[in-house]
Amino acid sequence: MTATTATAGLNRPGTWLRRRTGGLAPSGWAAVAVLAIVVLISFVGPYLIHTDPNAVDLSSAYYAPSAAHPFGQDASGRDILARLIFGGRTALIGPFLVVAASTVVGTVLALAAVWFGGWFDAVVVRVIDAIFAFPGLLLAILATALFGAGLPAAIVALSISYIPYIARVVRSAALRERSLPYVAALRVQGVRGSMISLRHILPNVASLIVANATLAFGFALIDLAALSFIGLGVQPPTADWGAMVGQGMAGILQQQPAESIYASVLIVITVGAANLLGDRLTERSEARA
Repeated sequence: MTATTATAGLNRPGTWLRRRTGGLAPSGWAAVAVLAIVVLISFVGPYLIHTDPNAVDLSSAYYAPSAAHPFGQDASGRDILARLIFGGRTALIGPFLVVAASTVVGTVLALAAVWFGGWFDAVVVRVIDAIFAFPGLLLAILATALFGAGLPAAIVALSISYIPYIARVVRSAALRERSLPYVAALRVQGVRGSMISLRHILPNVASLIVANATLAFGFALIDLAALSFIGLGVQPPTADWGAMVGQGMAGILQQQPAESIYASVLIVITVGAANLLGDRLTERSEARA
């Protein structure tokens, strides 16, 4: 590399900042900050407030914001702020479990398919295509209809429906890695295929896995919130953002939209931050490829 080329690289707009921030754009770090705040409030907040989110007081229905209830009270007189904070844990844990399960299963299937190839790879691809034929939300609705409303059935169904999204991306990236010379060199040295996949191929595609898992988290949050909105997800009186949007619909008709608005805003902010972070992580992983 010549001195001119090196200087040009140092002077390229954003190069120094990207190097200092590990290659993640400032918008990506902003998304990280937003998600960190949401997680912190959702998991630490319940220990800092002393208001019962399920305490009903019908005489205080739709009371305006006050010092005791900064966001007001809902149709049952429950504190909206407390329910938003407690509902954050439910709203975040469900998507996390969906993404964790689908990522682990999808990654294992993809790596095994790439390494063994042949009929095993063909079977995995056909299974992935078959699961793609069923929309995730529809599969979750069928699961709750068969096994009862609630989070467990919805989480399992969505986890299955999200596996193809992870497996397809990981398989494509792993195929590129398997064709590189270092894999052939390791095979010549007698290294087992499982060790090559776990110690070499997996670390090299890990950034792409994390990026897609981050994007999937946002979609899973929306799907679970939609199920709670129609009454098939989180069941009353447990606080949940999606359920709060649905429960607040009656308040909108009575000129009291606070519950639905606050819960909707939190969903939009969290999903938007997750998608933005996922996009930036995808760009970084593609740039390093």
